Amino acid sequence: MLCIETIRVENRQLKNLGYHEARLNKTRQELWGYTDQWNLAELLEIPGFVSDEKHKCRLAYSKEIDNIKWELHTLRTVKSIRRVYRDTVDYSYKYDKREELNTLFEQREESDEILIIKNGWVTDAYYYNVAFGDGKDWFTPTTYLLPGTQRAFLLDQGIIQEREISETDIFSYNTVKLFNALVTWENAPEIDTQLID
Repeated sequence: MLCIETIRVENRQLKNLGYHEARLNKTRQELWGYTDQWNLAELLEIPGFVSDEKHKCRLAYSKEIDNIKWELHTLRTVKSIRRVYRDTVDYSYKYDKREELNTLFEQREESDEILIIKNGWVTDAYYYNVAFGDGKDWFTPTTYLLPGTQRAFLLDQGIIQEREISETDIFSYNTVKLFNALVTWENAPEIDTQLID
């Protein structure tokens, strides 16, 4: 079993590295009992072919690094979201294999993205953490599936706040934003909640 970190690379710089490092070291300790602390700045050397454009560094690991991939990143277009339901879904660690999430994503039908509802509570989208806006403030569910690095950064910056958000609360907000390590808050797709199917 492998876990992964997907790190944004812009202008040949690794972004939010401290957040990725903290999650990776926590994962290695909790899943496998490893107490050594990795320093990603020392372990990751950006290859010469990586340009100033936005790239994704995908690091797969367990006890040791299994593989590292570098690829150009393009922003997905998300204009519609479908609610899907699974009360047993678990993605508390960023596993390389995502069979359960893949199964849920296949239920999106004509929509671009899914919003996963677990026991009546809003969690995450397939590729993203989410935040709901009321025109003044932004709130991200306490019932998330994956503790995203961008989510942690936005909470630390005070840009978003945590709140319990049930399925019935969704339409009390105006919009929802979808963000992750590769999609910054400024570039995050923002969708009217009325367009959530």
